[in-house]
Amino acid sequence: MKVIFKKSFTAILLLMLFVTTSCNSYKKVPYLKNSAEYATMEQVVTNAEPVIQPQDLLTITVTNPDNPVVAQAYNLVGPSDGSQSRSLYSQPVLQHYIVDAKGCVNVPKVGELHVSGLTIPEAEALVLDKIKGDFSTLPTVTVRFVDYKISVLGEVNSPGSYTIKNGKVNILQALAMARDLTIYGTRDNVKVIREDENGKKNVYELNLNDVSLLNSPYYYLQQNDIVYVTPNKSKSKNSDIGSSTSLWFTGTSIVISVASLLYNILKK
Repeated sequence: MKVIFKKSFTAILLLMLFVTTSCNSYKKVPYLKNSAEYATMEQVVTNAEPVIQPQDLLTITVTNPDNPVVAQAYNLVGPSDGSQSRSLYSQPVLQHYIVDAKGCVNVPKVGELHVSGLTIPEAEALVLDKIKGDFSTLPTVTVRFVDYKISVLGEVNSPGSYTIKNGKVNILQALAMARDLTIYGTRDNVKVIREDENGKKNVYELNLNDVSLLNSPYYYLQQNDIVYVTPNKSKSKNSDIGSSTSLWFTGTSIVISVASLLYNILKK
């Protein structure tokens, strides 16, 4: 009876330890735990518009049905393939503009324009201001990112680089693209690595557990941002132990079984 009681007591202690550990771990898992507080917070409206930076690839398109020939002269069109079937109204094969180290692009008939630090609407307005005098009616200027990408690394299920088509993405959407964090990912210290237009790299820390994340100036990502999810202590310990973990548990189980057997024999 004593042996049975001792084993039962040990099992209860182990179960209580497991439940306590699980509860403590669970507290670090949910996102935006205090979401009920958000309604009472002063909500900050952040500018989600990405800004153009050196080395970005852009397309700049000028269209005007009333003056198609004039508009075509402002488009950076690819080399002709010799075909005579192309109409003035057809969409030209546009070449990409690369923003140089000074933050400028060279637009046909306009010359060098400084676009670094501008949002897409601001860049469109700048080009329009330079060319509108050549048209009888206002042309349409469309500027788009070609290579708007972010990278998600670390403890996520699908790390990699992701192309953002509309140029707007927040940290939660980025993690969703990477199929969410693994159970080993640290939710309260997700790092965003960002390079500014001067080439300076900065590291920002975000807490996914706290609803104030929604007010963070880094909630919305910018092109070429790197999101890194650090592993938690459990993963770090597992890494240190490596493949010997299972052997250690197996050996421990054997030792406990042998000790228990000898104890029962000696008691008799």
